Amino acid sequence: MTWQEWFFAVLGVIGVGAAIRLVTAKNVVHAALYLVVSLLVVGGVYLLLGAEFIAWVQILIYVGAIVVLLLFGLMLTRAPIGREALDNQQRGLAAIVAIGVLVGLIFLVQDAFGGAEIALRPTRIGEAGLSLFTDFVLPFEVVSFVLLAALIGAVALSRREEAP
Repeated sequence: MTWQEWFFAVLGVIGVGAAIRLVTAKNVVHAALYLVVSLLVVGGVYLLLGAEFIAWVQILIYVGAIVVLLLFGLMLTRAPIGREALDNQQRGLAAIVAIGVLVGLIFLVQDAFGGAEIALRPTRIGEAGLSLFTDFVLPFEVVSFVLLAALIGAVALSRREEAP
């Protein structure tokens, strides 16, 4: 195995562990921090693939902005944080659905790729930027407006609770 494969395996173990802790955390703030680790792992995978621009955009935008927005939303709305806020007694059904989805994904990936070796080539930053600002400019702007609306809504909800 090459060093890239070892590093990918380490990132995979860290990412899977963080993702499992993300969905099983009893505290919403801890779950957000596990989300940070998961998103950092995705950035590391992009670095391994030679897509440095996409990796740093992933880290800056998702880790830096989205998670901070999520934490601000939690703090501003005074959302209940802790076990009693997240416990809905449907863990068994959720586990069965999750295992079914995992088995389906494993079957689909094995069927699609089998034992074929996939040749990776470095991405070109110019192509990614051109694609982002030509083909995907509308979804990019829509997401920014949705995030802005969420932040404004959180501020409005917190101010309404504080009013005498």
